[in-house]
Amino acid sequence: MTSPEHRRITDLGTLKAISHPLRMRLYRALFVARTATASQLAEQVDEAVSLVSYHLRKLAEHGLIEEAETQSADGRERWWQPSSYGFSIHDEDLRDAPELAAASAAFGRTVDEQRTQMYARFLDERHTWPEEWRSASVSAEWLPRLTADELAALGAELDAVLRKHDQRARAAEAAGDTEGRENVALHLNGFPYRS
Repeated sequence: MTSPEHRRITDLGTLKAISHPLRMRLYRALFVARTATASQLAEQVDEAVSLVSYHLRKLAEHGLIEEAETQSADGRERWWQPSSYGFSIHDEDLRDAPELAAASAAFGRTVDEQRTQMYARFLDERHTWPEEWRSASVSAEWLPRLTADELAALGAELDAVLRKHDQRARAAEAAGDTEGRENVALHLNGFPYRS
């Protein structure tokens, strides 16, 4: 990836582009793979290569992904990679932009639906995973009473811890330590609510 930092999305076009359910699945699959072709991603999402290619080009138009160095001998296939280490959407960018706020809500619902599907699939297939993975899996809920500043600080601390572990794992994998590694999804939501 060209940049280790999150890309901050502030424009409606980019937000709408990533809000499309298939594009979000493709982005997630590409982020996990680090580099891939449309054919490889089409297999993962069970869609036609032509449709996947179209959606990859749309993600690229908005700078969410970019072409990667060709990794095949014949050089005919186009390889893609994320253009940054993820992306973020900040509330302060949405405050005076109702269209951006609506698109952000649509994006949030798309992400939440896909996360729910991923976790439901794990629950359905849990018995197929080895004991060490079943024991290592985490499902928890905390209900603390915090201020907005405390929640923001907690989020920043959790982000730093998760990024540290991810970067350590990526470096180990790049050094050849691939034994026993699996893709892991960590989903975290922190938000205020009233009973």
